[in-house]
Amino acid sequence: MERHSHSPEVYDYRQYDRIWQRVAPTLEPYPETRRQEMGPAVPAAQMNTAPAAQESLTPAQVQQEAQLPGAERNPCCMGSAASEMLEVLTGFIEEELEDRRYLLAMVRQAPSWARPRLRDLAAAEGAQAKRLMAAYYLITGECYRPNVSSERVCTGRWCPALRERYHAAACNALNYARAAEGTTDPCLSKLLNELSAGEYSHANELMSMLERSLQGL
Repeated sequence: MERHSHSPEVYDYRQYDRIWQRVAPTLEPYPETRRQEMGPAVPAAQMNTAPAAQESLTPAQVQQEAQLPGAERNPCCMGSAASEMLEVLTGFIEEELEDRRYLLAMVRQAPSWARPRLRDLAAAEGAQAKRLMAAYYLITGECYRPNVSSERVCTGRWCPALRERYHAAACNALNYARAAEGTTDPCLSKLLNELSAGEYSHANELMSMLERSLQGL
C-alpha cells in the first residue's frame, strides 16, 4: 500500500472514504435497514431442530436438552456469525499494520518532543492488530499471516503528515463502529467498538501534536 503526502491545495478527503470499501467491500454499512426488511432473526437452536422433533418434545424436554453439555455446537462468541466478518477483519489487520509503519516512519522527521508520542501510537496500532489476529484465530483456529511490505514509506512534510494521519485514524474509528453494527456476534461487536474508541483516541493525540506544531508557524 503506497502512502503519499498531499499539499493543502490538492488534499483529497475522499481517499479515506475508500478505506471502508477496501476493508469491507461487501458489508452493508447500515445493516439495521436490511434487518428490518428481513424481519426478526431465527434463533440458531430453532434452525438446527427439525419441525417433527420440535412437535414430539414437550417444552420442558426442549429446555432440558438445551441445557445439556455440548448441546450448543456453535459457540455464542467468535463463531459462525463472526466468521462472516473474516474479510473485514483481515482488512483491518493490514490497515493497522500499515498505520504502524507510517507512524514509525514519521519519527525520523518529527520534533524531539513528538517522537516518544509517535512511538507510543505506533505500538498501540500494533497492539490493535494483534487483538484482531487473536480474534481471527478464535474464529478459524488458524493463524493469520499478514502481508509483509519492504516498501519505504514517504511521509512528506511534518504538519501535512499529521493532518493526513488524523483523518486516517478518524475514518478507521468510524469504520470499526460500522463493522460493529454489521455483526450479530456480541464479543466481536464489543471488540470492534473498543478498537473504534482507540482510533478516536489516536486521532485526538495527533490533533494535539498538530496544535503544538502550528503554534510556531
